[in-house]
Amino acid sequence: MSELRPDLARIAQNVPQGARVLDVGCGDGALMAELQGSKGVDARGIEIDPEEVERAVARGLSVVQGDANRDLADYPDKAFDVAILSQTLQTAERPDWLLDQLLRVGGTAFVSFPNFAYWRMRMALLFGGKMPVVRHLPVSWYATKNIHHLTVEDFHLLLADKGVTVEDCWYFAGGREIGGMRANWRAEHAVFRLSR
Repeated sequence: MSELRPDLARIAQNVPQGARVLDVGCGDGALMAELQGSKGVDARGIEIDPEEVERAVARGLSVVQGDANRDLADYPDKAFDVAILSQTLQTAERPDWLLDQLLRVGGTAFVSFPNFAYWRMRMALLFGGKMPVVRHLPVSWYATKNIHHLTVEDFHLLLADKGVTVEDCWYFAGGREIGGMRANWRAEHAVFRLSR
């Protein structure tokens, strides 16, 4: 497996061989390329940043420029076996709507996001009195694309409200996977495999 971010590597390990995959907010297509190469998937991507789309297309990937906040509504029901949203939920205008769309177009959804309740962030805010700049959120508050600051617990509550089933979940800190115990304060990032 090529060098992927830990959350993407975990997703790649759990996508079924030969699946039809939609990667929403696919960036430069690193995950799609890995899935095509190692799992023989039929991968499609949607990305809002035109420079990232250009990079992905230059790799020979099927990526369109689009805004998931609107364009996912145009995809047919269950058009894909798997829908992926990695490190994008917190940038969505309506994360609840986006989650519904992922589970409508895909049989299974993988969602990863930064956990804003991570203990280093809590301490930086408590003792520094300002929004922290940390390893997994390396830019100042005014330069970030994040518009919703969610935690692992917030996401669990949203899933319960939506009647979404958690098939599996994984947590990461310091670039490595950690157990789920007290993940709301121990995890920098979370990955969920979901179904309805």
